[in-house]
Amino acid sequence: MDTPSGIKDSIPAWIKFSVQAPGEIPFNGIYYDPPEEEKYVFKHPQPKRPKSLRIYEAHVGMSSTEPMVNTYANFRDDVLPRIKKLGYNAVQIMAIQEHSYYASFGYHVTNFFAPSSRCGTPEELKSLIDRAHELGLVVLMDIVHSHASKNTLDGLNMFDGTDAHYFHSGPRGYHWMWDSRLFNYGSWEVLRYLLSNARWWLEEYKFDGFRFDGVTSMMYTHHGLSVGFTGNYTEYFGLETDVDAVNYLMLVNDMIHGLYPEAITVGEDVSGMPTFCIPVQDGGVGFDYRLHMAIADKWIEMLKKRDEDWQMGDIIYTLTNRRWSEKCISYAESHDQALVGDKTIAFWLMDKDMYDFMAVDRPSTPLIDRGIALHKMIRLITMGLGGEGYLNFMGNEFGHPEWIDFPRGEQRLSDGSVIPGNNFSYDKCRRRFDLGDADYLRYRGLQEFDQAMQHLEENYGFMTSEHQFISRKDEADRVIVFERGDLVFVFNFHWTSSYFDYRIGCSKPGKYKIVLDSDDPLFGGFNRLDRKAEYFTYDGLYDERPCSFMVYAPCRTAVPAPSDQGRRLKDQLSESMSFSSQMKKEDDELSMKALSAFKAKEEEIEKKKMEIRERVQAQLGRVEDESKRLAMIREELEGFADPMRKEVTMVRKKIDSLDKELKPLGNTVQKKETEYKDALEAFNEKNKEKVELITKLQELEGESEKFRFKKLEELSKNIDLTKP
Repeated sequence: MDTPSGIKDSIPAWIKFSVQAPGEIPFNGIYYDPPEEEKYVFKHPQPKRPKSLRIYEAHVGMSSTEPMVNTYANFRDDVLPRIKKLGYNAVQIMAIQEHSYYASFGYHVTNFFAPSSRCGTPEELKSLIDRAHELGLVVLMDIVHSHASKNTLDGLNMFDGTDAHYFHSGPRGYHWMWDSRLFNYGSWEVLRYLLSNARWWLEEYKFDGFRFDGVTSMMYTHHGLSVGFTGNYTEYFGLETDVDAVNYLMLVNDMIHGLYPEAITVGEDVSGMPTFCIPVQDGGVGFDYRLHMAIADKWIEMLKKRDEDWQMGDIIYTLTNRRWSEKCISYAESHDQALVGDKTIAFWLMDKDMYDFMAVDRPSTPLIDRGIALHKMIRLITMGLGGEGYLNFMGNEFGHPEWIDFPRGEQRLSDGSVIPGNNFSYDKCRRRFDLGDADYLRYRGLQEFDQAMQHLEENYGFMTSEHQFISRKDEADRVIVFERGDLVFVFNFHWTSSYFDYRIGCSKPGKYKIVLDSDDPLFGGFNRLDRKAEYFTYDGLYDERPCSFMVYAPCRTAVPAPSDQGRRLKDQLSESMSFSSQMKKEDDELSMKALSAFKAKEEEIEKKKMEIRERVQAQLGRVEDESKRLAMIREELEGFADPMRKEVTMVRKKIDSLDKELKPLGNTVQKKETEYKDALEAFNEKNKEKVELITKLQELEGESEKFRFKKLEELSKNIDLTKP
């Protein structure tokens, strides 16, 4: 290729390794064939496909706590054990294919068959994958077949001197938003190139599957830009559908699953293309999972609103809006939300308070309390209801502060304008895992909750259960209740209201017990729930369920609970809830600093207990008032002597009997505050019966009054008749 600096050879399209020489911008292809003794030999078998996918999305280069480009070896030794301990069963690795522009996050691919040399050699990548397999982790590759870098010196662009060798010629071959080239999927050479590329990564590096990037852009000539898909089939099967691209996706899925039945394919599609996850032999596109992208967008949309404007039905609709039998990977946030110019959920929730109030020895703020509570609830309901798989981008499990900003210099555009850089700084292109590990920071609680959440799904397998029923989405109470598998999930999104004796519908009778409590102090909560409490069901239809039980639902709290008939209930039922706690006890108990920080929360709880006590006293006052009223009615009845007296006497005896039963109940409530719930329940039942009897008394009194007036009228008539 003739360049201003002389004749240069293009890098071969099938190059297996390329490096960037010091001081140079374009990469150079090198012949890579190490001696046999240096070639990595895989030692561990690939894991079987897990029933439910819990994916940890990771970028090797930015996985260090230090401001540097991390290596495959460091990721293997430091990050993979962390992923395993957190409870994920799959790791999705980004930016594997070589890309000359580091800040592209790996999506402007230049060399499709070469692993990124910034992080190490091909042998070190193989060692990383083998170690993941040893840990039982499935390894997915974030593969880019939707577009390519427009680089000519070290990429595929203008490879044969024209713009149409691998790509569409003219405007159709350029993606104006991504500033990249678009493949011509109708070309035999392109099909051969991309299909062999997918097989190469599976065979040579033992990847267990792919997450296909930008599938929506592939399937439509408008690339999904500025298009609001409504579900009308003309949007999917019209003239704007790139049939060649859809055919390629069918081919690559059919090839992958034909050669490697255990391999997994995930498609990034926002359009909701019909048949997307139906096997090719049945006429579908052939993906195993669709990435449920709308969920993350919905959470960001809601976080821009006041809590009072959140709609429970809107949350439910977005989480469950998928085609029948289509398996989806749900996520509250991915790498997209972490990039500079956007915000993570933690940053939307806690903003600048994250800089000053995340230490447990400092008093919290309302913004921090709200953020920590909602961060946990958002992630749990997304996993609980959003799909058959779950994804988390590294660091977000503990609410990583700030954004990702890759090292970059100033960029001068053709119109003369300049996009400022960051002086090639790596400061915000790393992951501060030390924040999530620090006992003295509130990030630790978020990480502990995410870990407990993953192990809960491992134990109960609720994401892949066929049983799912939403029994309540109460807009007034801001409560969502649903069943998934053997668990009943209760979410109270209300910002101030906690509900005592809140009735929950369920399908299975028996005993329920909390297995995960977002309000647990271990997770940065206020410890308002008794995790040892047992909840027994009542028969009778409620919320379209055959049974129900009563719970205490504190504000901004989520709890899943299984019945004692759950098919996978473990011998030690609370172990999944306190998994992290057990790990922590082996190291140390909570520090005195953490305990002092919780003291303020305990005082708040005591204040709420006083409010409850006052409420109970008010109930007792009403009982006394009703008793006085009954006494007055009794005195009025004494003046009557009529045929109803016998029945009135019987009713009075029942009232006296009820009074005797109510009085000790009231005394019990006063003396034993811890048993006030049971006493109130008994009191309410008796009081209901009492009200019914009072009503009956009033009816009898009315009948007695009518009888008296009737007698008076008869007497009056007799008097009139006796008058001369």
